Amino acid sequence: MAIEKFIDNELKGNDVVLFMKGTPQFPMCGFSGQVVQILDHLGVSYKGLNVLESDDLREGIKSYSNWPTIPQLYVKGEFVGGCDIIREMFQAGELQGLLKEKGVALRERAST
Repeated sequence: MAIEKFIDNELKGNDVVLFMKGTPQFPMCGFSGQVVQILDHLGVSYKGLNVLESDDLREGIKSYSNWPTIPQLYVKGEFVGGCDIIREMFQAGELQGLLKEKGVALRERAST
């Protein structure tokens, strides 16, 4: 399947990938927007892929992960979860730990 190969290539070529509705600059749903805010707050470099641009991608990522909803966050090729899971992990400090454990750089935030 061509879409599975595309997804594989994106996951292999980028440490953090967010399959989302819209773009990181312009999320098109609240759930995608929440995950973007969390990643931006942490200073994580990531690639956002807009599933609204392709029915093949929107359906393909759901079957790839066996997860029915968008957004979907992947770290180092591993599916982490959707909005609720990411939000809960972030609030508990688990997302930051996972990112550090996987070797993903977090921007040090200056206190203001």
